[in-house]
Amino acid sequence: MATELAQTPETKPVRPIILSSEHPADKMQELMEKLEQGVKDVFRSDQYKEYLTVMSKFYNYSFNNVLLIAMQKPDASLVAGFSAWKNHFGRHVKKGEKGIKIMAPISRKVKIEEKEESGTNTSGGETAEDPDKEKKTRNVITGFKVVSVFDISQTEGKELPEYYGAKELSGYVEDYTDLFAAIRETSPVPVGFEDIPGEAHGYYHQIEKRIALQEEMSELQNIKTLIHETAHARLHAIDLAAPEEERADQPDQSTREVQAESVAYVVCQHFGLDTSDYSFAYVAGWSSGKEMPELRASLDVIRNAAKETITAIEGQLSLRREYQKESPEKAKQEEPEAGITRGRSERPEKGKEMVRCL
Repeated sequence: MATELAQTPETKPVRPIILSSEHPADKMQELMEKLEQGVKDVFRSDQYKEYLTVMSKFYNYSFNNVLLIAMQKPDASLVAGFSAWKNHFGRHVKKGEKGIKIMAPISRKVKIEEKEESGTNTSGGETAEDPDKEKKTRNVITGFKVVSVFDISQTEGKELPEYYGAKELSGYVEDYTDLFAAIRETSPVPVGFEDIPGEAHGYYHQIEKRIALQEEMSELQNIKTLIHETAHARLHAIDLAAPEEERADQPDQSTREVQAESVAYVVCQHFGLDTSDYSFAYVAGWSSGKEMPELRASLDVIRNAAKETITAIEGQLSLRREYQKESPEKAKQEEPEAGITRGRSERPEKGKEMVRCL
């Protein structure tokens, strides 16, 4: 891996959301109103890319909390509560730091009622409770409350394990064979290479249910294009045998492209691939005139698809690494896998600066 020569960029201060209400329920209502404005603002092209970057690091978070973090500290990379930093990570929040407001669930334990195996009480009376029988309970979410969390840049103390760190953005793909294979294995349709006429990097074929990638592209472009096309396959597949009224519910062409390109950006950013060539200047025009429910729904579609894709790829990568660990010789003989075109490697020149993602 290339040595990082550039210094870590200065982090931005939190833009705190000020809530004037005292009662918890009123605070939640006030926060929801701020979120509505946040949805409108996020579709300005500069903020949209910030929002997607936050999503790449917090893909397991809810739509509301991703947006809240993006509104207050778009360069956040790892957040936790005041006590969690101290008790679980051995770090403390720096004096004077302002919290990032997000939503946390309120839950309570309820007893699980279990029917007797026979389904009836054969004695005709009440059944005596077995004092030794373990009572089963489960947590039920009853609402939400406003809490404050802090980014790692707002804390100091014990160094965190390496896997908590942000991935470097790179113009080449260090483990291309494994990453490409993992994405291909999680694709809902078969993937192949062909000489595609024109300037297209790839396409998803609605009728034949397959993905084609342009031959002889770079490793990085192979990955980006495959993620983009698998997003189309996940989100925009049409059952041609379905009635016409069911097929009419598809988003329009521009919406489909915004969704697929947004998912590709989030997934590439998550795995540390260079995303500097992604541009969302057209998003402001695309969102103009759309109603709030439609905008929120589209953002949630992107978040869910990105989460599903990242989780699936990481699962496949984990399986491959486990296999390579248990059978290193066999794994070595099988590389590169059949059907994987390595593409042109674009490794940076020796000494070239790397850009670190916060």
